[in-house]
Amino acid sequence: MLSRLGEQIWADWIWFPEGHGWADLTDHDGQVFPKTQDLWVTIPIALCFLVCRQIFERTVATPLASLLGVSDKQRVRAPPNPVLESFFCSTSKNPTQSSIESLSKQAGCSVRQVQRWFRRRRNQDRPSKLKKFREACWRFTFYLLAFFAGLAVLVDKPWLYDMKQMWDGFPKMPLLPSQYWYYMIELGFYVSLLFSVASDVKRKDFKEQIIHHVATISLISFSWLVNYIRAGTLIMLVHDSSDYLMESAKMFNYAGWRKTCNLSFTMFAAVFIVTRLIILPFWIIYTTWVYPLTLYPPFLGFYFFNGLMLVLQALHIFWAVLIVRMVIKFLPGNDIVEDERSDKEETESEDEDVGREQIEKFKNGHVQNGHTLLNNNHSKTD
Repeated sequence: MLSRLGEQIWADWIWFPEGHGWADLTDHDGQVFPKTQDLWVTIPIALCFLVCRQIFERTVATPLASLLGVSDKQRVRAPPNPVLESFFCSTSKNPTQSSIESLSKQAGCSVRQVQRWFRRRRNQDRPSKLKKFREACWRFTFYLLAFFAGLAVLVDKPWLYDMKQMWDGFPKMPLLPSQYWYYMIELGFYVSLLFSVASDVKRKDFKEQIIHHVATISLISFSWLVNYIRAGTLIMLVHDSSDYLMESAKMFNYAGWRKTCNLSFTMFAAVFIVTRLIILPFWIIYTTWVYPLTLYPPFLGFYFFNGLMLVLQALHIFWAVLIVRMVIKFLPGNDIVEDERSDKEETESEDEDVGREQIEKFKNGHVQNGHTLLNNNHSKTD
C-alpha cells in the first residue's frame, strides 16, 4: 500500500510537464543529473557548518570584536526572588499593572522594586552585544563568500543574461560539478540555521525567519529534485547579493561606527529593493511563472514551485517595509540605524523616568482606587 501511495505521489504528471518524467533524469552518456539521495549530503555539511561556526566565532569573530571596540555593559542581575521568578518563567515576562501590584504584595516589595526586578530579569535573557556581533560576523562571512562563489558559477552561463534559457532543454539539463557544490553548500548552510535557531539571537520577526528558512530549504530541495537547477542558482545569487551588506551594517552598529553603519545599511536597502522587489518578481518569477506557460501546459509541480516563490516574495515585502522605516528614521538626522527586529536592552534610567512620571501624575490628582496610575510599558524596539 505504501509503495502504491509513493508511486502516486511521485507520478510523472505531477512533477513534470506532459511527455517528461523521472526517466529523463537518469544518467547516460557521461551526463550526470540531480538525484534525490544527493540531498542527504546536506546533513553532514550542515553539521560541519555548526562546528566551523564555533571555531570561527572563537578565533576570528571574538578578536575582531575586540579590535573594533565591541563591548558589553555590565548588567545588574535581578536578585533571587522565588515568587517573581515563578511568575516570570510560567506566566509572563511583561506583567500587567494589576499583576505587578499583586506581586508586590506577595513578594513583600514595592511596585517600583517589582518593576525594576522584571526589567533586570528581562535584560539577563537578552543576548549580549558580543554574541550578536559574532553571529553577524559569521553570517557576513558566509554570505559574502557565497555571493562571489555564485557569481563564479554563473558568470559564464547564458541564463544569467537571458533568463528564458533556464528552460532550454528542460528537464534534460545535465548537472555541472560547480552547480552541485553551490547547491549542497547553500542548502547545508540553511539547514544549519534551522539546527541553531534555538541558540541564535531571537528577533521580532522570529516566526517570519523560520518560515523563510523552511520555504528556502523546500524551494532549493524541490528545484534540485525536478532539475530546476538553473532557476535555483539565480534565486540563490539574488538572495546572497544583499544579505552580506545587512550583516556588515549590524557589525558596525554593534561596534558603534555610526556613519559606516548608516552607509552599509543604505547600500543594503538599495540592493535589497532592486534585487528582491524588482529583479526577483519581474524577471525571475516572471520567467518561472509566466514564460513556461508558452512552452508547457501547467502541472502541479509548476504551481508548487511558484507557490514557494510567492511565499518568499511576501516575506520580502514584509522586510522591505521594515527596511524603509529604518531608512526614514535616520535620513533627517545622523543617528545610527537600529534593527527594528531586535529587543533593546532596558536601562536603569527608564525606572527614574517612570518614577518622575508617576510623581507628576500624583501631583495632578490622577489617582484611581487609592493608587497612582503606573505605566509599566517598558518594551523598546530598535
